[in-house]
Amino acid sequence: MAADAGFGVLSLDDVRSVDGLTLFKGVMDGRYPAPPIARAIGFEISKVDLGEVVFTYTPVADHLNPLGSIHGGIAATMLDGVMGCCIHTMLKAGVGYTTLEIKVNYVRAMTEKTGKVRAEGKVINVGSRIGTSEGRLYDSNDRLLAHGTTTCLIFPM
Repeated sequence: MAADAGFGVLSLDDVRSVDGLTLFKGVMDGRYPAPPIARAIGFEISKVDLGEVVFTYTPVADHLNPLGSIHGGIAATMLDGVMGCCIHTMLKAGVGYTTLEIKVNYVRAMTEKTGKVRAEGKVINVGSRIGTSEGRLYDSNDRLLAHGTTTCLIFPM
C-alpha cells in the first residue's frame, strides 16, 4: 500500500529535483502531497503516463450553480489541470510550465446526479518553449461533458 502524503505544496527545490513524470506518479501513489486544489474540489489523479494524465471527480451539491448544475468552473479547472499536468509529465527536472491559454467547450450539463466523471489530458506537442495538449471530460457512461485545449509556456525553474 502506498504512503499517504496528504495535501500540500512541495518546495521549489523539491519540484526542481524530479522530472514531471516522477512527480505526478509520486502524487498519485502518495509519495508526494496532492495539491490543495484537489482537496478543495474533490478530484484525484487516477492515471499518469508519459504525456497522459487522468483525474476523477464525483459532483457534489456544494458545486452547484444557481440553475442546479455543477458550475462550469469545475469542468474548466479539471481540464486545465489534466491538460497542464500531461505536459508536465514530459518535462525534465528543473523545467516548469504555466498556462498561457485555455479553451473549453461545454457539451452536456454535469449535475450532482451525474456520478463519477473523468478528465483525460493528452499531449499534442511539447517543444522547448511551448506545449499544447487537449482534454476531455466524460461521465460514467462515457458521454462527453466538455472538451478543451491549452497552450503552456515552458521555462527553466
